[in-house]
Amino acid sequence: MDQATQERISETALRLFETDGEAGVSMRRVATAVGITPMAIYHHFADRRSLLNFVVDREFAKYLESFQALPQRGSYESRLVTCMDAYIDYAFTHPRIFDYVFAEPRPGARRYPEDFRARRSPTLNPVADLLQKAMEAGFLKQDDVWELAMQMWAHTHGYVSLYRGGRFDLSEKEFRALVRRSLRRLIHGLKA
Repeated sequence: MDQATQERISETALRLFETDGEAGVSMRRVATAVGITPMAIYHHFADRRSLLNFVVDREFAKYLESFQALPQRGSYESRLVTCMDAYIDYAFTHPRIFDYVFAEPRPGARRYPEDFRARRSPTLNPVADLLQKAMEAGFLKQDDVWELAMQMWAHTHGYVSLYRGGRFDLSEKEFRALVRRSLRRLIHGLKA
């Protein structure tokens, strides 16, 4: 298998995904855009689902890199808010992939509680880990770390969904400030 061609295929699929959504990614369309025959694409990806999964997995990896680049210092509160800022950044930068991954039913999507408690969520694991550290340090009350992680995620996701649905008459900057204030209220309610 030619790695350079596989790379071109995945980058093309990502570009189509980001402009036209999941429906815009067909094997034929990607192959044509790459400059290979529609049958040749199957030497690299078994089917459309495997191509989409490959693209999404790579995007998850990039998203995780952004989490790992977050400051490891500062208060637990500021670090938790920064984690949720990264989630909002991703939602605004890659809205179609965000929707596909976080807002639409799809085969193989991780399910709460089993997948999350088994640490199969690369995006929520860092939030849960930070919450666990905050509890161990006495900053937050002892509680179910996965329920708290899910609560923070659902809180932020709800705001993002409402904003993208046109339910706020705020600039992006004002919206982000509102979410941060709301997250801080949530965190203050969880303090030890």
